[in-house]
Amino acid sequence: MAIDKELITAQALAENLDLSVETIWRYTREKKIPCVELGSRQYRYKLDDVIKALRGDYIGENAAPYESKADRKLTYQDYLEMPEEPGYRFEILEGILIKEPSPNVMHQRVSRRLQRILEDYFWETDPEGEVFDAPLDVTPLDFNVVQPDLFYVSGEQEALVKDTRIDGAPELVIEVLSPSSKRKDRLQKMRIYQKAEVQHYWILDPQEKTLECFAWHDGVYSLIASGMDEDIVEHPNFTGLSITLKSLWSR
Repeated sequence: MAIDKELITAQALAENLDLSVETIWRYTREKKIPCVELGSRQYRYKLDDVIKALRGDYIGENAAPYESKADRKLTYQDYLEMPEEPGYRFEILEGILIKEPSPNVMHQRVSRRLQRILEDYFWETDPEGEVFDAPLDVTPLDFNVVQPDLFYVSGEQEALVKDTRIDGAPELVIEVLSPSSKRKDRLQKMRIYQKAEVQHYWILDPQEKTLECFAWHDGVYSLIASGMDEDIVEHPNFTGLSITLKSLWSR
């Protein structure tokens, strides 16, 4: 299907109008601005037509006031109603939408290799538990929707597993750092996981070739195991779990 060159994305429209992307999506859902639907939750816009609609000149549309910021914290329901943008991943952190590029090849390669190790380990130690990978939504707290790169839900946490998401705090969450996500994973998401009482939080950095394992105790995280380059990391709380880091980085 040929796409009109005048059509622009919600992000581009928001930048042109000095509005938040969340406002553009809300106006789209409420049919206050005209759009073209290319597929499932994929929308494009004509800037001139949208401006007319906002001014009340567009036939069949009501005028809508300009807004520069979201007027409330976003929820999981808001997240479900957001149109998709190929090549990007979305999360909601403390009610604020976060958008970042999809992971690169190295990120996916390292994540997949660690997942194999964890699946083999938990298959032996907790066969009722499950290891999941992104993209799968996790709602550890109100106003938060995250997609951890890897996470483990123990057999005792079976009630957290819903049809479309994990509703609660997994036993273990692992974030594989990308250049665009380092600050988010080390600060914002770490605080959220700590507040939600995720018992174990690991940060894996393919660029620096490091693994840091944090454990929750008395409301805070403490570093209890770590390694770099070709080290072998043995976790004190998961008896028998041994991770040869060299196997994660090699081709």
